[in-house]
Amino acid sequence: MIPTTLRAGVLGCGNISDTYLSRARTFEGLEIVACADTDAGRAAAQAERYGVRGTAPDALLADPEVDIVINLTPPRAHATVGAAAIAAGKHLYSEKPLGVSLEEGRALATAARAAGVRLGCAPDTFLGGGHQLARKLVDEGAIGRPISGAIWFATRGMEHWHPDPAFFFQAGGGPILDIGAYYVTALVNLIGPVKRVMAIGTRGFAERLVTSEGPKRGTRLPVEVDTLVVGALEFACGAVVPLTATWDVFAETTFRLELYGSEGTMLLPDPNFFGGATRLSRGGAPFERVEPSAMAYARPNRRTGRGEDVADYRILGVVDLARAIAEGRPHRCSGDLALHVLEVLCAFDRSAREGRHVAIETPCERPAALSGGDLAWWSGREAPAA
Repeated sequence: MIPTTLRAGVLGCGNISDTYLSRARTFEGLEIVACADTDAGRAAAQAERYGVRGTAPDALLADPEVDIVINLTPPRAHATVGAAAIAAGKHLYSEKPLGVSLEEGRALATAARAAGVRLGCAPDTFLGGGHQLARKLVDEGAIGRPISGAIWFATRGMEHWHPDPAFFFQAGGGPILDIGAYYVTALVNLIGPVKRVMAIGTRGFAERLVTSEGPKRGTRLPVEVDTLVVGALEFACGAVVPLTATWDVFAETTFRLELYGSEGTMLLPDPNFFGGATRLSRGGAPFERVEPSAMAYARPNRRTGRGEDVADYRILGVVDLARAIAEGRPHRCSGDLALHVLEVLCAFDRSAREGRHVAIETPCERPAALSGGDLAWWSGREAPAA
């Protein structure tokens, strides 16, 4: 019998682990019981801070009280650590991307199927109230047939705020693999899978200077990946969406995710967050602001400094995975979705290198939309809804 509450262990106690460890207690159905890191001191500090067991990675994988491993290691370690978790018989939820190559992602998916365990992967932001509201509007035909859209993401990179940003500029990093997953996943949730990709890429700077506070300040980082990518996605539904993603811009005006249809236009929330309003124009009428009801809350956006309706429940995908196991249903941040998105992201690099369209072969269906019943595990409080 599957327990109502599944227990998870966090493997990797770096920058993002605070979010997972602090947010887990907001939900029912999941309990984080342990954390581990190759740096024993870092694991011990997080364990004390959040009241869980601190342990070594091998001990966490062997722990019979851990049902799900949450893999928060750097991207280049995702495949190795994930494979070890699967081999230990654990369900696996990985931070994005699933791997740094399509081959790594496929190997994890194959191993999980063979072991009979669940495979999940971030991002889970499309489960937030802002994006679920947008999904509801699309499904109701608010913009008609999807025709096109726009993805625009431009910043100066991570070296000005992240304490150890080197991996962002190494193989397996770059704005497409790091940030692109949010945008592509959001659009797959809205309009379905991608059919093919084309792109051009370049590097605006040969090296980066770390200016964030900490021991890495003043370090110069060589850039090994394209930090400016311009391309387009053709979706199976027929929509064609251009994309620009770059870490080479000092100042910008907006982060854009837009969807254009036969009956209207939708300006979508930032897919890096769970909340935010959708702005909808029906048939060319002035835009109306449509707010989600409960899952968004206001806080400063560190990129813009403005107070915005954003939400940070970066554990929701793991909670849905745990509940799906207990309820015997598919989970939404699935291995199939993550593998499809990973193939799309890798296709940008391949297209830029080979100078041609790249067809996407990994099958994928839109994840099921959230309903009021699905949200009953919101700590027994009022269920958040779009």
